Amino acid sequence: MVSKVLAIANQKGGVGKTTTSVNLAASLRVTLKSVLLIDLDPQGNATMGSGIDKNALEESVYDLLTHESEFDDVVARPENVDYDLLPANGDLVAAEVDLVTGENRETRLREIVEAVRQRYDFVVIDCPPSLNMLTINALAAADGVVIPMQCEYYALEGLSALMDTISTIKERLNPELKIEGILRTMYDPRNKLTTEVNGQLFNYFGDAVYRTVVPRNVRLAEAPSYGKPAIKYDKRSRGAIAYLALAGEMLRRYDEAAAGISRF
Repeated sequence: MVSKVLAIANQKGGVGKTTTSVNLAASLRVTLKSVLLIDLDPQGNATMGSGIDKNALEESVYDLLTHESEFDDVVARPENVDYDLLPANGDLVAAEVDLVTGENRETRLREIVEAVRQRYDFVVIDCPPSLNMLTINALAAADGVVIPMQCEYYALEGLSALMDTISTIKERLNPELKIEGILRTMYDPRNKLTTEVNGQLFNYFGDAVYRTVVPRNVRLAEAPSYGKPAIKYDKRSRGAIAYLALAGEMLRRYDEAAAGISRF
């Protein structure tokens, strides 16, 4: 299988973006795929959720983006997970400033990823919850975008800015970029509004909407405070099972695409 680079992106915060990044990376590892998780959010939540103390980092993805360090000096292999991690912390805020004035400012991450992607089956990028230069770097480096979203009022309107950004990146920087899929998170089928937004999503995105949904789940919410993905914290929890199902659905889609079976 050709390696895949996936940006997990939504400019809206609180939609389960980092939860998806960490748990998708862990679930893909369970299927025996080699995975690199890149934390591109200055909050460093994917780093903490992988069992690495962001405040104790000597080197981070910031040092890679600013050409201060080499990949092998920065990449971490946390004890609590089986994937490799490029960790982040608040230093990444400074990268925003550096990238605005630097050369190749929109493709720094792509250069890093292209140099190492042959080592991995999947590279998963946790984007910040804004459409800034870090997110643009992630989209320029990615093959596809996974968009986690809640089925709530204004959810579709909130997607429009992201879709515009993706279109611009396709035109200017990354013609191969595509919407990998829409993932419904914090899903509660008892909510009438959920049903309405669900219908709108399928009307607009069709088969791009993953059949897998991620339910609201206490164990899924607790896992990051222990520095573990849900599958390492409680593998029988509904959240862990949902992300395993998502990994399986993704792999099936790739197999179908390789076999020439069209979904879209």
